[in-house]
Amino acid sequence: MIRVVADAAGVKPGMSVCDVGCGYGGTSRYLAKEYEAQVTGVTVSEAQFKFASEKTNGAGNPKFLLQNWLTNPFPDASFDAVVSIECLAHVPDKPKYFQEIARVLKPGHKAAIYAWLADPTPKNWEMRHLLEPICSEGRLPSMGTADEYKQMIADAGLTLVDYDELSRRVRKTWWICARRIAGRLCTTTSYWKALFDSTNGNRVFALTLMRILAAYHTGAMQYGLFVMQREE
Repeated sequence: MIRVVADAAGVKPGMSVCDVGCGYGGTSRYLAKEYEAQVTGVTVSEAQFKFASEKTNGAGNPKFLLQNWLTNPFPDASFDAVVSIECLAHVPDKPKYFQEIARVLKPGHKAAIYAWLADPTPKNWEMRHLLEPICSEGRLPSMGTADEYKQMIADAGLTLVDYDELSRRVRKTWWICARRIAGRLCTTTSYWKALFDSTNGNRVFALTLMRILAAYHTGAMQYGLFVMQREE
């Protein structure tokens, strides 16, 4: 996945790359090592920032910032490429997300993002039992459709270079996750304790995982790769 998104964004050795919503830093570290890019990762999670920073052992590349992308301090036209993996659904102001990509990209350069998507015409039961609970349990402000994001890309002044619908190719991931959790529940006591611990606010994600799996199989949820460019 990282190679696909990096190649789509045109990442080359020596390029300055921003990893928006970098999480625990895996993508940033991969791009720095395998692509020899100069990478800056941003996340709003203190836990993710701490882990990612410790992983670099003080090295300057990649560099991680505890920073909200919507209020980032980067100068205009400061990056050769932008990548973002499954961050967009977590962003409350989605048009601003794309506006900031357009602002920090150098003219003629590209951004590539993977995004969770909602079916534009879901059935009522899919909305009530799948999409709405996935957003509330997963702490997602909202999940847009592919057409909504394409319009936001255009409104931000970016040109959509390519769009690839990948739902069937990624949905097997959730079967793998479900099998792994089931295996852990059968072999590891701590997993059972976490599942039935009423003080553990994250235990609901076990149910959310199953909703996501169902949503991909009904088509209520989709997955896309958007590639966009800031024109000269």
